Parts: sequence; C-alpha cells; structure tokens
Amino acid sequence: MARIVGGIATSHVPMIGSAIARGLQNEPFWKPFFDAYKPVHEWLEAVRPDVAVLIYNDHGLNFFLDKMPTFAVGAAAQYYNGDEGWGLPVVPPFPGYPELSWHVAESVMADEFDITTCQEMLVDHAFTIPMALLWPGEGSRAIRTVPITVNHVQYPLPSPARCYKFGQAIGRAIESFDDDLRVVVMGTGGLSHQLDGKRAGFINKPFDLMCLDKIVGDVEAITRLSTLDLVRQAGAQGVEFQTWLVMRGALTGEVVKKHSSYRVPISNTAAAVIVLENKYPALAEIA
Repeated sequence: MARIVGGIATSHVPMIGSAIARGLQNEPFWKPFFDAYKPVHEWLEAVRPDVAVLIYNDHGLNFFLDKMPTFAVGAAAQYYNGDEGWGLPVVPPFPGYPELSWHVAESVMADEFDITTCQEMLVDHAFTIPMALLWPGEGSRAIRTVPITVNHVQYPLPSPARCYKFGQAIGRAIESFDDDLRVVVMGTGGLSHQLDGKRAGFINKPFDLMCLDKIVGDVEAITRLSTLDLVRQAGAQGVEFQTWLVMRGALTGEVVKKHSSYRVPISNTAAAVIVLENKYPALAEIA
C-alpha cells in the first residue's frame, strides 16, 4: 500500500521563481533564503518519495472568477505550465500519475467532498516554484505529481477546519491506494501577506510563528479560526495558509518536525518552509 512519508509546506512567491531563473541563489539577499532549503533536500534524499501530492491555489492560469471550484484534483498524464508574466519563464511539463489522481478523486468524493476533476490542467507558479525549490534543476521531472487546488480567490472560501478535514480525506485516500509508493504531501503559499488595499504590505510575524509552532502538535488551535479570522491575522492573501492545513491533515501518523525556517520579507511576503515527517509503524518496512 502507499505510504505518506511526510509533508512539506513552503511559500511560492513569484520573485523566488525569478531569482531561480536569473541564477541569484548566492546573492546576499537570496542566499539565506535558499540555504534554508538544503536540509529539505537532505530529508527528501533520505525518504526518497515516488510521488508528490501538491496542494496549492490557482492564480487565474487555470480557473477564473466566473468558474472557481472549491477543490479540484488534476488527473492528467502531464501538467503544462503557461505564461503568467511576473518575469517567470515557462517551464517544461511535469509528469502526472492519473491512476493515483482518480483514486484520490473517487475516495474523497466517497468521503462527501464535492470536487472538480481535471483531465487537462495548467499549473502556475504556486506549483512550479515549490517543485523548483525542492528538486532543483530537472530533478522535479523525476517525481510524479498529483496537483490539488483550493479556492483562495473567490468568496465564499472553505474554512480552516474544512481544509484540514479535506486533508484528512486525502490522507485516507493515499493510504488506501494499492501500490507500493512513498508519497510526500506539499502545501504551498503564504505566510502572512496582503497585496492590495489599505493593508498592502501587511505582515504579522507573531501570527506566522504561532502557525509554524501549532501546525506540528496543536493544529486544532488553528482550525478553530474562521476564514475571516485568518484574513484579519494573516492578510487577504494569507488565507493561502489553508494549503498548509490540507497538507497537515493528510499526515496520519506521529508528526515530527524535521526542519523549519522563516524569513521576512521575500518581496512583500513572509516566507517560510517546514518539513514534517509522518512516523508510523508501517513506515519502518520501507525505510
């Protein structure tokens, strides 16, 4: 059976992708940020996942305000990137895993989550930048992917509790897939930031650090927040943190933090990464 080796949450700020494309990783401003991903690379090398299930929010490349699914699961053989602007180059397609995608879709539907299934799906910077951060160069093409989007654009939005429960349904789906796979679940976005309005440039470091702490051993404290609470505390675009809650919900065993880093600012955003290992007895069989 498939096993979830752990979860990773990371920011996906477009400027990060621009820095990668321009080869600025060792520039003084960027070096501390990119150095924080070296322990992530070491952990990935140790657990050797076969598949990445990536939770993110689409920024208009695939869905628009006239048609915005709350949850959508990609079920394609490969996923193409499109031109978004931001100074980001269009990158080659990523390999999918349709069999796992359909299994996840059917399983979460049976768990009473109404989703959209996408047999064609463009992926934007919220997908491509985390893949480039975690598997630099062409390494990201060596791992199969299942993209899952959460609406963080068009209200009404799902609540933090709903996102966490959705993650739990995804975790059950993955672990019931009849194949010997190592799966890493990723949540991308955030942390606190607001791009427009009177609070443009808003960053709430105490709230971010609380979330980095609570998501490990007391995630229910975060799920008790409302969507409006999250907007107030993290900013209008800080609701992206809910992808982290989906990731955390998918971890079914004992959750152990292996690494985390927090840096302010990256562009006008609080940027962070965290690695959570999913420990349970069955994992020892494939370690």
